[in-house]
Amino acid sequence: MRLNRRDLIGAASLGSALSAVPSALASEAKAAPTAPDWKRGFDNQRIPDLGDGRFLNPLMAGDHPDPTILKDGEDYYMTFSTFDSYPGLVIWHSRDLVNWQPVGAALTKNIGSVWAPELCKHDGRYFLYIPTKGPNTSWVIWADKIEGPWSEPIDLDLPNHIDPGHAVGEDGSRWLFLSGGDRVRLSDDGLRRIGEPEHVYDPWRYPKDWIVEGFAPEGPKITRHKDWFYMITAVGGTAGPPTGHMVIAARSRSIHGPWENCPHNPLVRTTSLGEKWWSRGHATLVEGPGGDWWSVYHGYENAYWTLGRQALLDPVEWTDDGWFRMKGGDLSQPIVKPKGGTRSGPHGMALSDDFSTLAIGKKWNFFRPAPDERGRARVADNVLHLDARGAAPSSSSPLLLIAGDPAYRFECDIEIAPGGTAGLILFYDDKLYCGLGFDGDRFVTHQYGIERARPANPHGRKLRMRVTNDRHIVTYDTSGDGGKTWHRFDRGMEVSGYHHNVRGGFLMLRPGVYSAGAGTAKFSDFRFEALA
Repeated sequence: MRLNRRDLIGAASLGSALSAVPSALASEAKAAPTAPDWKRGFDNQRIPDLGDGRFLNPLMAGDHPDPTILKDGEDYYMTFSTFDSYPGLVIWHSRDLVNWQPVGAALTKNIGSVWAPELCKHDGRYFLYIPTKGPNTSWVIWADKIEGPWSEPIDLDLPNHIDPGHAVGEDGSRWLFLSGGDRVRLSDDGLRRIGEPEHVYDPWRYPKDWIVEGFAPEGPKITRHKDWFYMITAVGGTAGPPTGHMVIAARSRSIHGPWENCPHNPLVRTTSLGEKWWSRGHATLVEGPGGDWWSVYHGYENAYWTLGRQALLDPVEWTDDGWFRMKGGDLSQPIVKPKGGTRSGPHGMALSDDFSTLAIGKKWNFFRPAPDERGRARVADNVLHLDARGAAPSSSSPLLLIAGDPAYRFECDIEIAPGGTAGLILFYDDKLYCGLGFDGDRFVTHQYGIERARPANPHGRKLRMRVTNDRHIVTYDTSGDGGKTWHRFDRGMEVSGYHHNVRGGFLMLRPGVYSAGAGTAKFSDFRFEALA
């Protein structure tokens, strides 16, 4: 078989990843079966629905970690950890579990870095339970309609736990199950906790010689099915060695226990570096539209930690002993779609933007915004006006997108005011990013989260800029005539190390725009294209 340049780049990235793990683990690596390519949707982005009654993971490409899913009649709603991106907790809707459309962001006020949330419905009202870091606590917001408006956040004062999972007992009592095998009672209205957290469950432990990141029991999700309550928990650490993260289960006749560990644990685990999906875990069970059962969880794509943890869909089979198993294997191959249901619309959304409206929340998010951040951005006459803030991407709270393909390019026209600096970036966090900006006289290159060089800018205060990220190989091109002719910028970059296992933070490398210095930068005709 002849390999093209992209195949070689991918192979080189995988080789780098394998060299960073113990030889005993690397020796287990084996090639996964070749899977068909994805279908393509908006902007040529890959989508899961193959159009022939099957789907191919990822369910939600790019950074969609810690999925929490709600079945609400014939509708399904899902959201994910959004960390320092605001507006946050974008809610997605589906009626077939495969094709999803964005509804809107539920959280607009910066309350900290948002970790694994819980979306649920009780007595006709929607609730989001939201753990945060900085401050360390958990919050609740509620709405009478999934579209909102959502309430102001209410602090539940839970400084020592993450990953709340909502449950209603056989006696009608409401609970949040928490990390570490703990739980806390909720008031009947779900808006405050009653008493202190209590320890109720000792999770199953894996063999001592397994290669994991750490025990870290987290993400408890409770599902009531027939005569049992089932608790699904993640252990082994959510990143680090690809074989660490896993899904385990326990069950009880009562919400109050005792909890019996599943004899088949772990139900999901990456066992080889050759698998398509690494660090699989943090699962929730959900009944499909036709009565079959499914699980959503997250995983890293082989060699692409930079894309963050992506949402995956795995079929579930209930077994005669009252337990269940996951049937999707390593999820590298197409799977028959859930029974029943209807397609509510095309999957995903366009990342290209003509700025006829300001799609902040659904499409664009600020990184770690100040309280007045939203006022910096506005659109007029198909132009995004972004007021300057800070001196560089690290201090400017850039506007960012979630791109879910290993290769893509994006470009737009940029015009700056005197004293301003603006450009396009690939942004992990304020300490790790790369990109290209310019002022009226010079370019400014960003690499490793620092300024690297300031070569002369021949275009002045207006130009068109293009960034290509082709499987971690980044190039920049500029144009002074609106894209009719392009000039390759003399600094390419390699970004496979811009990810959690290097920097921490559980984020992804996101494309975006920034405006720093003084005045207002203008962005127009933003085009995004995924590269097959």
